[in-house]
Amino acid sequence: MSKNLVIVESPAKAKTIQKYLGKDFEVKSSFGHIRDLPKKGMGIDLATFSPDYEVSADKKKLVTELKSAVKKAEMVWLASDEDREGEAIAWHLAEELKLKPENRKRIVFHEITKNAILKAIEHPRDIDQNLVNAQQARRVLDRIVGFEMSPVLWKKVKPGLSAGRVQSVAVRLVVEREKEIRSFVPKASFKLDGIFLNDANQEISAKLKKDFNKESEAENFLESAKNTEFKVLNVETKPGSRSASAPFTTSTLQQEASSRLGYNVTNTMRLAQRLYEEGYITYMRTDSVNLSQEAIEGAKKQIVSEYGAEYSSPRNYTTKSSSAQEAHEAIRPTDFSVKAIGDAQLSKLYQLIYRRTLASQMANAKIEKTVIEIGNAKLPQHFEAQGEVIIFDGFLKAYGIVKTEDDDEENNEKLLPKVTVGEVLSYKKITATEKFTKPSARYTEAGLVRKLEELGIGRPSTYAPTIQTIQNREYVDKREIEPQTREVVKFSLVKEVIKKEVLDEKFGGDKNKFVPTDIGEVVNDFLTDNFTEILDFGFTAKVEESFDEIANGGQKWKEMMTDFYSKFHPRIEDVEENADRANGERLLGVDPKTGKNVNARIGRFGPMIQIGEQDDEEKPVFASLLSGQNIATITLEEALELFKLPFDLNEVDGHPVTIGVGRFGPYVKWGETYISIPKGEDPLSVDQSRAEEIINEKKLADAPIANYKGEPITKGSGRFGPFIKYKSVFINVPKRYNFDNLSQSDINELVEAKLEKEANRYIQQWEAEKISIENARWGPIVKHGKNIYKIPKKKDDTKYESEDLKEVSLDEVKKWITAQDPKAFAEKKKPTAKKPATKKATTAKKTVAKKPATKK
Repeated sequence: MSKNLVIVESPAKAKTIQKYLGKDFEVKSSFGHIRDLPKKGMGIDLATFSPDYEVSADKKKLVTELKSAVKKAEMVWLASDEDREGEAIAWHLAEELKLKPENRKRIVFHEITKNAILKAIEHPRDIDQNLVNAQQARRVLDRIVGFEMSPVLWKKVKPGLSAGRVQSVAVRLVVEREKEIRSFVPKASFKLDGIFLNDANQEISAKLKKDFNKESEAENFLESAKNTEFKVLNVETKPGSRSASAPFTTSTLQQEASSRLGYNVTNTMRLAQRLYEEGYITYMRTDSVNLSQEAIEGAKKQIVSEYGAEYSSPRNYTTKSSSAQEAHEAIRPTDFSVKAIGDAQLSKLYQLIYRRTLASQMANAKIEKTVIEIGNAKLPQHFEAQGEVIIFDGFLKAYGIVKTEDDDEENNEKLLPKVTVGEVLSYKKITATEKFTKPSARYTEAGLVRKLEELGIGRPSTYAPTIQTIQNREYVDKREIEPQTREVVKFSLVKEVIKKEVLDEKFGGDKNKFVPTDIGEVVNDFLTDNFTEILDFGFTAKVEESFDEIANGGQKWKEMMTDFYSKFHPRIEDVEENADRANGERLLGVDPKTGKNVNARIGRFGPMIQIGEQDDEEKPVFASLLSGQNIATITLEEALELFKLPFDLNEVDGHPVTIGVGRFGPYVKWGETYISIPKGEDPLSVDQSRAEEIINEKKLADAPIANYKGEPITKGSGRFGPFIKYKSVFINVPKRYNFDNLSQSDINELVEAKLEKEANRYIQQWEAEKISIENARWGPIVKHGKNIYKIPKKKDDTKYESEDLKEVSLDEVKKWITAQDPKAFAEKKKPTAKKPATKKATTAKKTVAKKPATKK
């Protein structure tokens, strides 16, 4: 029996810490929060703002186990993370496990190393109630905002929607950026570039110092430059330097991992969590750039050893944000002698953190910047070439240079050849190209995090879940924006001859950037119109400051809630009573055939076009928008084209052919087979010939590539990669096989391995009940329908073996399921009889039912 019980949040963390503590310590995991606000209902007394916490069904067994372990221990050490969420986890544990102050100690550490753990044990403290209250204030306020605003959206916009204090502000940023892009009017100008040659035939690329607004001005300049003798008018060399960035905070790590590694925010935080729990880095949720003296000395030792003393320049950084906790540290390696680790993904992120921390303690890079002015006194404007030379690489030795999404390719500075003032140059080529101004770029995940941080909205722990939430709610997505084409004029001067070209230029296309959905825009417009203060950036930042004050003991959290709710709730009641319904409806014009209005709006199945009104004698007709179209920008002509879908073509091989659009995009329906039309292809452009091409491609793809025991084998590519299909069994094809050239022996091997695996999959199966005991990757599980349940231990606290599980009865398995999910076998309530629908409602219902099919 261990005298000391240590409780942490995760099994990985428990495993790492257990290595550093002796036999007198037992380390267990709480698997995050053991209790929270109830999943159903608000769970808050609005008179006192007291939360009604409960232990969730899936944590009850764990809590029982922890209570049993507490009884056996003399001292309980609460070792959850050092932030507000971690403090709240410690408090909930203390409350639920009924830990007395004399039998509990709270310990915190910035890193999971032996020294840090032992030092924490030597310097315990009690639970910081101010930090707990700050977490409670955030949890309660956000629950109230969500629970009171969301029903308003259900009533005024569409059922099933949700609103949130931070998520709604994040959506607002994306929507406003998109509106800014739509309203942007590009301005054209002509930019001149020249390539000049010196006597040694070395090229010097230069730009004219002024742009021309008119085509004629650009052409006139080239005319005047035809026979001009160009000279070096001036050469200016300036020394300069570049300094390293501070070590990583949560948001800067997310941004740099995005630009350098291509990781999204969620993936970055998942990997960083693993690095922290396995002891490689310090705590990954921080807004401090501070480094401990131990870290500074460790970095110095490594720099001197690896690069030399001249590269070392120890320093500490201070955080600009007033809310940052300087007692915390930036994200850094725990041991600078560890340069890389085994796991490839983990190692990439670790090395990024390692190099950034090391670079922050290294000397500035020294550069020499050169500017060469090229021209002739007769010309109204001169060219300028800029370049730079790195004299001493300093921190760049470790970190290098990376381009950001804001960098302009044209501004890259190059190394220039040596020239002297008065030196004569010849031009190789001078071009005048029409360029258009660009709107602000759409947000990437990293860019949105940076903007939220700039505005003081959210904190390190909230960025990733906020960005995940707005995508899960389908308020924003990352769909590909197809580029448009426009004509640009380009003049080229070569060997005293001016050539004019009209070129096609692609613009406006985007990939992997946030774009608001139609429902996202409608919800945002409704909220900004009716809840101005809640959606205000300044207000949201002020709420975060209040949480910080509570954490510092400068404000009582329930007083803050009282002040907030006294203004918020009356606004909810007013909007619910008086605000108009919102569906984003936009009048596009009049249908020339029927003379009826054509509107774009949000309907039951998403964005749609409606011709006619609900109260017309003739029922209105509907059409779904295509992918890439949206309510705000679709034109009358584009809308009317949609009513040509679905349309029929001639039969192919005796099967009818229909072109339509459904839930997953445009399709060719051939008999009962749906075939997706390639991405970006307009379904209205698909004629008989093109439809037959698509069908033939499908037939070819579905044709057997081999046989196994007389049964055909087909292949394809799906969500999880390439596969082959045998009977009704789909078999993934690993990368080690040549998918384009699978041999018969490859196919036999793949099919037999899959069949063997399937044969060993079920330990017991009750098909009629949709219940089974199966072998899974990490051991046996119970499945009921699509739900997965754990297999409990036996009464003697030992695990069930496969042979034991073959003897378990169905009734026993049902008890296991019910213990984890009390409502698993509850009978579904029969729908209550509804009142007879009004004539108007009945008409609307029938009309919607006649929409084009949206399901393949």
